[in-house]
Amino acid sequence: LGAANGVNDLEALQYANLLCNEHGMDPISFGATIGAVMELYDMGVLTKEQLAHIERRLHEERTRALRSLGLWDRMAKADRESGDSDLSSYTDHMADQGTEAMEREKAALFATKGGRYLYRLEEALRRLYNDPKNFGKCHTCGVEVGFERLDALPHARYCIDCKVKEEEAV
Repeated sequence: LGAANGVNDLEALQYANLLCNEHGMDPISFGATIGAVMELYDMGVLTKEQLAHIERRLHEERTRALRSLGLWDRMAKADRESGDSDLSSYTDHMADQGTEAMEREKAALFATKGGRYLYRLEEALRRLYNDPKNFGKCHTCGVEVGFERLDALPHARYCIDCKVKEEEAV
């Protein structure tokens, strides 16, 4: 945001900063992402609409992953706090304790998976504004990944052919 992106209106910048904060986005990263989108558009790699769509998809997925991780955190906190209630002096049946342990493990597994997904999304946003000339190109062969694939999987690093070869090798 700001002069690097050609915005000199202080009120508009303050409002954009407020919106970023309200939606849990870092204004500096958001501004860099917008700058990268502008550069990709200028280079003709993707159309303006396609770039805006991919950026929006990355941010939507990031928000969803953060919300999911926040839900897990609230559930874990509520579980810890429930041990402090007046009923905690009564022992649970072993089956109940086993069920609770299994649910905690399952929630931790989902949180770990969500954390990895969030990392991939943030890495895609870093690629978008750190190296916009190569964003949307396959990391293996250098071919364009394609808008349709990026729309379906905004953090995609490989074209379909290279991804299939990678999965067949495993």
